[in-house]
Formats: sequence, C-alpha cells, structure tokens
Amino acid sequence: QVQLVESGGGLVQPGGSLKLSCVASGIVFRIYEMGWYRQVQGKQRDLVATLTSGGSTNYVDSVKGRFTISRDNAKNTVYLQMSSLTPEDTAVYYCNANRKRVSTRYNYWGQGTQVTVSS
Repeated sequence: QVQLVESGGGLVQPGGSLKLSCVASGIVFRIYEMGWYRQVQGKQRDLVATLTSGGSTNYVDSVKGRFTISRDNAKNTVYLQMSSLTPEDTAVYYCNANRKRVSTRYNYWGQGTQVTVSS
C-alpha cells in the first residue's frame, strides 16, 4: 500500500534545469527521512541527496551548489531542484523514504524517473 511516485524527468540540454517531484502515500510522511538516488545503466544506485524529518540535508559532492532537496509535508511531496545540468547527471532518479527505530526499519523506493541531459 506504500507508494512513492516520481515525476518531472525528461530531456534537457546541458546547463539547463529540471525539478523532480515524488508524492508519497501509505506512510506518515512527516516522520520519514526522504532522499533522492540515481542509477546509470550497469552501475550501482548512488545517493544524491537526503532530507531528514527535522530539516537536515546531505548531498553528494558532485551536486552541491547545483541541486536542492526540499519537502512539503502538507502535500506528502519531496522535490529535487536540479540546475546547471551536465551529461554526467543523466540517470534514472529514484525517490526513497526511510524510517529507523530501535528494532524496526522501513525503507521504500519509487519506480524511478529518467533524466537525460543531451550533449
């Protein structure tokens, strides 16, 4: 019943911008850490950015200053604003929801959305 649905991917030119959205259902959104990951065909899925329920952010070095993660708890939505895009940003981007307790962990993934930066 838990669903994470990404949208906003597409084809953009180098130097362009794109904003991804992920709408969550089936969870108490405000208490989850949210994140964005990306995966290139044939490579592992890598962290892009995370945003805790308390508002703390973390970014992979390669996107610092270019990408911004944010959330709107009233809309159960997490966003990834991407600017100054390069071909190396081309990947499938996945939304993640994570919650940890002493003896229980919950981890959910969206279906992914393709971002292609042309060259």
